[in-house]
Amino acid sequence: MTQRVLVTGISGYVGQHIAAQLLNSGYEVVGTVRSLSKSSTPKGALANVAPIERLSFVEADLLSDGGWNEAMSGCDFVMHVASPFYLAEPKDENDMIRPAVEGTQRVLAAAKNAGVKRVVLTSSVVAMTSGLSSGRYGTDAWSNVDANIGAYSKSKTLAERAAWEFVAGGSMELVTINPGFILGPPLGAAGDGQSVSMISDLIAGKMPMIPDIAMSMVDVRDVA
Repeated sequence: MTQRVLVTGISGYVGQHIAAQLLNSGYEVVGTVRSLSKSSTPKGALANVAPIERLSFVEADLLSDGGWNEAMSGCDFVMHVASPFYLAEPKDENDMIRPAVEGTQRVLAAAKNAGVKRVVLTSSVVAMTSGLSSGRYGTDAWSNVDANIGAYSKSKTLAERAAWEFVAGGSMELVTINPGFILGPPLGAAGDGQSVSMISDLIAGKMPMIPDIAMSMVDVRDVA
């Protein structure tokens, strides 16, 4: 019997790569989009790299309860990827934090109600290392959200903590991955990922200078 996997954020850079690997491995994939009218974009990108006969879409939003129970129906596993990410700092940090945290809670609640076996959450290395002075980090490391670490780091930290709190004492399995700066070939347009857009802008000379930054990097195909 073919196993069904829900992929949230399938329109995004990482979500598309995850869906492609699942489809090529024989899974049935259900992808969430905020509007079904926008499903043609990920569908078109995936059609170039994977069989899409077992691909379908449902409408669901991180800030709304509607659609999530339908999305989870019949699913064995969930890959929760959807979370806002902008290179520029938002004026209100809650524009990034609320969807990340509340969306994760909605996904987990719907997964529990549907009897999903395992949820894999795409977190980030910034949930472990931001605002800390130590250069060594273990599984119990959490970023200091009281420090000035930026909205994205706070959103990933608070969302992952909320996820572990939700599954504590229950039977549903939770797995989190904490990648660094994700790079690699996009399946759709170059703008599909914020990280890809930054590199594209550098190559195209749209940035006046190379940013003085250092970060850990990982290939998107390894993340998927």
